[in-house]
Amino acid sequence: MSAIPDLECRDISKSFDDFKAVDHVSFSVPQGKFFSILGPSGCGKTTLLRMIAGFQKPSSGDLLIKGRSVVDVPPNKRPVSMVFQHLALFPMMNIGANVGFGLRQRGVNKTDVKKQVERVLERVGLAGVADRAVSSLSGGQKQRVAIARCMVLEPDVLLLDEPLGALDLKLREHMKIELKQLQSEFNTTFVYITHDQSEALVMSDQIAVMNRGVFEQVGTAKELYYEPKTAFVAGFVGEANRIAATVEDAGAGLLTLRTEAGQPLRGVAAAEGLARGDRAEVFVRPEAVRLSRTGGDTDGNTGAGTVQSVLFNGANSHVLLRDAQSGAEITVALPQTGEFRDLNQGDTLHYRWAPDQTRVYARG
Repeated sequence: MSAIPDLECRDISKSFDDFKAVDHVSFSVPQGKFFSILGPSGCGKTTLLRMIAGFQKPSSGDLLIKGRSVVDVPPNKRPVSMVFQHLALFPMMNIGANVGFGLRQRGVNKTDVKKQVERVLERVGLAGVADRAVSSLSGGQKQRVAIARCMVLEPDVLLLDEPLGALDLKLREHMKIELKQLQSEFNTTFVYITHDQSEALVMSDQIAVMNRGVFEQVGTAKELYYEPKTAFVAGFVGEANRIAATVEDAGAGLLTLRTEAGQPLRGVAAAEGLARGDRAEVFVRPEAVRLSRTGGDTDGNTGAGTVQSVLFNGANSHVLLRDAQSGAEITVALPQTGEFRDLNQGDTLHYRWAPDQTRVYARG
C-alpha cells in the first residue's frame, strides 16, 4: 500500500470572473520532498500557493494534506506554514520573539516556547542569537530566522513564495544550497514557487513547469532539461536555440526537416503527430553545438557562421554566431579547453550538432 502524500491537489481550478488563473491542476507531493512550481509571472503559481495556504478558496477541485481535505479549513487551522518573499519579520521583536510568535499564539507556555525556539535556532545554525535584534542580521540570517519561525510549528508542509527574490545574486546562490540543506535537515515537505529556473533546478526533487494556469510538465530537473515534452518547457528551462522549419519526412526514427533558409536538418520528434508538411520548431542546446575552425565533419546538422560577439562568463562563456546561409543567430557554449580563447569578431567558424540532440515540436 502506497504512503499517503503530504500534499495532494485534485483537479484544482480558480477563476476570477472570466479569467481562469489555475485550470484543472492535479499533483501530489510525497513526504519529505522538495517540490517546486516554476513559471513566468502571471502563470498562476502564486494563486495555487495561496489556495494551498488557505488564503483563497478553489473554484473547484479538492486539496488534501496527509489525506485530509482542507478546502474548508481556515489558514490558521491548516498544518502548513509559509515563508514570504519579504519575510515579514517583526522589527520590534528580537529573534527569539519572532521565532516563538506562532507558539505563543497557540498558547504554549513561556518555558516550552524558549526551549523550542532554542532548539530550532540551533538547527538552522543560529544558536545563541535569540536575544539579538532582527536588524543586526544579514540577509541570509534573516532567511533562516523566517524558516525557523515556520519550522518551530512543525508543519506538514512548508510553502515558500519566491523567498530569494529580494536577495542579491551572490547571496541567492548561497541560499539555494542552504535551503536544500535545511529541507533535508528537517525532512519536511517544501513547496516552493519561483520564476527562476536555476533555483528550481538546483534545489528540487520534482519540478512542475506552469504556464497559463496549467502544468505543462512535471519531472526531475534532468527530465525537464533533457526531455522537455513541450516547446514552452524547452524554451523556458535552460537556454536553447530555436529554428523554424518544415517537416519533409516523418518516417520511423529521426525527422527530416528543412529550415526557412533551405538548410536540411534532422531531429527527434518531442511528441507524436508530426507529419510531412507540418510547420515545426527545432530546439538545440548551446552546449550541444560543437565548433571547429576548419570544418570537414559533415555528420549531423552542420553549417558555418561568423562570430558576432563572445560573451565571456568564465566557465559559462558563449559565442554568438551569424549563420552564413540563413543569417540566423546561433548561441554556442564555448568548451573549456582554451582552444577558442582568442576568438575575434568576424572570425569564421564551422559548427555541428548531433540529430539526437535536436528536439522538434509542432509550431503553432
